[in-house]
Amino acid sequence: MTNQNKKRSFAIIMVVYLLGIFMGALDTGIVTPARTVIQTSLMVDDKTGIWMITMYTLAYAASIPVMGKLADRFGRKTIYLLSIFLFGLGSLLCGLSQNFESFPMLLAARAVQAVGGGGIVPVATAEFGTTFPKEKRGMALGLVGGVYGIANIFGASAGSAILDLAGTANWQYVFYINVPITIFILIAGFFSLPNTKVANVKKIDIGGITVVTIMVLCVLYGLKNIDFFDFNNTFLSTAVYPFLIVFVLLLPIFIFIEKRAQDPVINLSYFTNKNIVITLVLSFITGVVLMGMIFVPQFCENAMKTATGKGGYYVIILGLFAGVGAPFSGKLIDRFGVRITLGFGFLVSFIGSLFLIFVTTNYPSTLTVVISLILMGLGIGFTMGTPINYMMLDNTKLAESNSALATVSLIRSIGTAIAPAIMVGFIAHAGLSVQTNVTSLLPDEVNVPTLPYTQELTDELNQLKADDTIKDKLATVNLPDLNSKEKIEINMTDDSATPIPDDLVAMMKESDVTTITGNSKVFAERMFAQMTPEPIAEINNGIDSGINGLTTGMTELDGSIADLQSAYDGIGEGITGMESAIASQEEALGQLASLRATMSEMMAAAAEQMASAAAATSMPSSGTESSYTMPSNITGQPAAVSSGMGGGTMDVVSMIPESVRSQLPQTVLDELSDVKSIDDLDVKIGELEDAIATLSNQVAAAQTSQAEMKTAIDAMADVKNQLITMVSQMTAMKNAVPGAFETAKNEYLAAIDSRSLAVENEFQKTLNSGFKQVYMTVAIASVLALIILAFYKKPMDLEED
Repeated sequence: MTNQNKKRSFAIIMVVYLLGIFMGALDTGIVTPARTVIQTSLMVDDKTGIWMITMYTLAYAASIPVMGKLADRFGRKTIYLLSIFLFGLGSLLCGLSQNFESFPMLLAARAVQAVGGGGIVPVATAEFGTTFPKEKRGMALGLVGGVYGIANIFGASAGSAILDLAGTANWQYVFYINVPITIFILIAGFFSLPNTKVANVKKIDIGGITVVTIMVLCVLYGLKNIDFFDFNNTFLSTAVYPFLIVFVLLLPIFIFIEKRAQDPVINLSYFTNKNIVITLVLSFITGVVLMGMIFVPQFCENAMKTATGKGGYYVIILGLFAGVGAPFSGKLIDRFGVRITLGFGFLVSFIGSLFLIFVTTNYPSTLTVVISLILMGLGIGFTMGTPINYMMLDNTKLAESNSALATVSLIRSIGTAIAPAIMVGFIAHAGLSVQTNVTSLLPDEVNVPTLPYTQELTDELNQLKADDTIKDKLATVNLPDLNSKEKIEINMTDDSATPIPDDLVAMMKESDVTTITGNSKVFAERMFAQMTPEPIAEINNGIDSGINGLTTGMTELDGSIADLQSAYDGIGEGITGMESAIASQEEALGQLASLRATMSEMMAAAAEQMASAAAATSMPSSGTESSYTMPSNITGQPAAVSSGMGGGTMDVVSMIPESVRSQLPQTVLDELSDVKSIDDLDVKIGELEDAIATLSNQVAAAQTSQAEMKTAIDAMADVKNQLITMVSQMTAMKNAVPGAFETAKNEYLAAIDSRSLAVENEFQKTLNSGFKQVYMTVAIASVLALIILAFYKKPMDLEED
């Protein structure tokens, strides 16, 4: 084969392996931005949804040593292509889980995907580390580290980009993107990859593989469930200590199995070599440092106050310098040695972390953020993958390269699994403080506009209740205390009487610096909607009670007015009767007066005639009676007078004209029947005058009483009209209640808007406290790595057995 053909062959091999590394590393983070979308689509909660990431991490870590050992036995090409196939199959099944709407199917597919991913990186790394000559090994491993680092860093950004292009409803394309890449690698790899394998094939350590898989799953699952802010309680939970106990119990069993195995899955002799132990510890620390980078997008978004997903643009800076640092670190290893190169990387990571903690978080700007990213990117590039793999290969035999690098990957994966459990706790606790700190800046009460007629109604009702004539009818009428409802307290803490819905708590936790004000408004609006129905109901019930009381008062007034009107009408009828009686009696009195005058004339005429007769003729002797008839023309009616000089009697009733007599009460006629003389008639006339005067007085009294009743009726009618007006005003007041509270809500939301800058700054400051703790962990890990690295000594060249 010519040199040109060899270069072409190496180029194809390099592309096939690097493409697989890129795909596997990319998928580590690509699902992160889609997690909430996926769990919402498959209707699982946040606690369950996190398992789509946890499952991948656990299965990936457990499969690494197994796939490395299988590659030694069956060949790197075979296991690498099998790993690629499993990864692609798992990706396809992950996407199909959306069609089946099955979260268990997604978890199983993620496990298949992770098993494939566990064989891609160690096999490809071993191929690069053993195929290239020693003087070029650093550069080759640097390429591996650079591709892995760039893909790992850009995974989350790629996931966001796919969701933006396909839409959140089509999250399956986050996984489907791997399918065409898988097909290309399988085809190209089948024709181009050499099937490198170890000549001295030994029996596969089935027992060791099984036990180490269980051990890794137990320790990772247990450690991931520890809340380091509540260590004692969570450590003693059934989700932690039983799994750690299983790990401890299996450890001696695993050591026993590995000592007896022909080809142990983990070479225990590694732990007797100081350089290898240092390498493995540094690999663990590298995993911790690497996990600090997954928070870079969120940190940049918070520091620069940009929306979620926009932090990917800043990650490009980190990725570029990591991509430059990784291959450059390989060249520096070839020239200056691994210890100096790796030490420089950890030193740069330490400086970058301190700069971020003390400068960028306190003075966030484009300049400080970019400087932090450059330093951290270079630190990652000089530490991730290349130097550690170089150190492991430098201290192990060529035949053990697959297993050795698989062990390194396993230890690093344990670091990447444990670190988020701690770091996420820092962010989570800062997030809890965010809700408390931000809500403390929001107004804690709502001013409700004064309802119409509030004071008028109160004054009118008090005035009416002071009126003795109607206060008893309004005794039960009360208006609500509307002044006490002008301020509504909005309690946004978990200890309030009104519980905060879980979705609101989740929304506040998932807020970023650009959405916190809007989410705070949604939060406040929802809490307002929860807290205001009670005061609204109290106001409406009070108004309804007042309206009902006023209506009852009006009904009672209607009854009183009807009673008074009936009495008024009765008095009127009595007055009419008494006036008719007075008129009759006055007419009778006139007749009696006329009758008396007539009788007086008659008596005078009779006396005159008798005197004339006595003078003209001789009077009869004493004791002799004589009769005299009065002419009928004196009164117009016949009248007989029996007279005697010693006295006389009259029939007064017969002397009253028929037209008058018919109108006189029988009692009057009966009384007149006793009148026999003028004197008797005068007595009757006097009595009749007294009766007329009495009736007149009674009419005057009745008229006075009737006038008073009329005044009372008119007053009650006025009060009723006033009550009708008050009912109308209270109805208008009730109709105004929703609008008043809507105005109060809008003013409250406007008040939140006016405090948006303070809210954003508080959010930024509080969340930055979590980032400070995250990168302080990175800084401490970097210092620890520098100390440990000081004990590393360059090994002697190893000879093959």
